[in-house]
Amino acid sequence: MNVKIISLEQKAAGDKKLPLQFNEEFRPDLIRRAVLAIQSKRRQPYGTNKEAGKRSSAEVSRRRRDYRGSYGIGISRVPRKVMSRRGTRMNWVGAFAPNTVGGRRAHPPKATKIWAHKINKKENWKAIRSAMAATMSKDIVKKRGHVIPENFPFVIESKIEELNKTKDVLAILGKLGFEKELERAASKSVRSGKGKMRGRKYEKKKGPLIVVANTEKIEKAARNIGGVEIVDVRQLNAEVLAPGALPGRLTLWSNAALDRLEKEKLFLP
Repeated sequence: MNVKIISLEQKAAGDKKLPLQFNEEFRPDLIRRAVLAIQSKRRQPYGTNKEAGKRSSAEVSRRRRDYRGSYGIGISRVPRKVMSRRGTRMNWVGAFAPNTVGGRRAHPPKATKIWAHKINKKENWKAIRSAMAATMSKDIVKKRGHVIPENFPFVIESKIEELNKTKDVLAILGKLGFEKELERAASKSVRSGKGKMRGRKYEKKKGPLIVVANTEKIEKAARNIGGVEIVDVRQLNAEVLAPGALPGRLTLWSNAALDRLEKEKLFLP
């Protein structure tokens, strides 16, 4: 597949044959697996205290003649603790068991549970290649909700990596037809439902992804632009290319990034 190379002045600067990685078939199921594997490794284990609900001395004998025994009184065999007594008659309260007040949980969450999901290296690379190919599909990108330029897809020349000012990056993205997409990504929507808030009052949207070969300058220039991410081509993964396991993120590839992708044979078995 050939795509056009666009200069910073929005002029045609030749054609570019996409590397072999972009010939991968579209596999949304595999992309989802790879994204969930990445997200699972960030999940923090949690669990109850091992002694929770077990600190009470709830021990009552069920034998016939034992002191403080419940035998012959007509009560169930629930673990109980003695609150008071009068002679040999006890005032009991259920304890320890899951069906009692203050008792332990029947099946509590355990901190030893392993949340991380595994995925084979070749499957992960295949998912990355599939997500990369989806970024060059106009229909898939538009279906994801992005506002794309009319001449999409295209590749930007390598000079974009030398930009070191935010206003310059915004100006270039505006010339390339990303104005409406930047407005969409910068807008924040209020989350519905208290359970989803937890310090995240607003919902942030994912905007354009710029893949480069060198992030030294442009990363500092674009880090304050809402929704825009700068990623080194060697650091790509399925979640960056398909946030939320939804493939087809609007991606702007630099010519140098594609050259490195082809030269170093990244993500190829």
